[in-house]
Amino acid sequence: MNPERIEFTAIIQQNGEMNAAFVEFPFSTEELFHKKGHVKIKALFDDKVEYRGSLTKMKSDCHILGLTQEIRKKLGKTFGDEVPVSLIEDKEERVVEIADDIALVFKENPGAKALFDAMSYTHRKEYIRWIEEARKPETRENRKIKMIQMILDGKKGI
Repeated sequence: MNPERIEFTAIIQQNGEMNAAFVEFPFSTEELFHKKGHVKIKALFDDKVEYRGSLTKMKSDCHILGLTQEIRKKLGKTFGDEVPVSLIEDKEERVVEIADDIALVFKENPGAKALFDAMSYTHRKEYIRWIEEARKPETRENRKIKMIQMILDGKKGI
């Protein structure tokens, strides 16, 4: 049984003392998705805020779904508030958009590109975001060079 859309209402919980939040997934991922570990999902909170993430098990009895600060701000909700959640399993490939100047560096370093392509979506996204967050052109150039070196050195992420 793998229903298209799963809907439930959950209480936004605080993760320890951190400004981090999550909701508990009140169903068995094994029964619904035939998976025990991470389950990639597309969620809709409060019928208005979309999110692409994963159901994960974090030293908890059930799977949880994180709510970023940005999502909580868009919802106007915080710890202890109730939020309607609607989600489906995300089976689409997660693609990281690579700017032309970064693609050029990879073209010059095919070994690094092969290692980059073998990384998880999250690690690829981290590297690209790190480069794109550079404010100055010279910082961006330096980060591209450093990224290639880090990848070749076997570093999975920033």
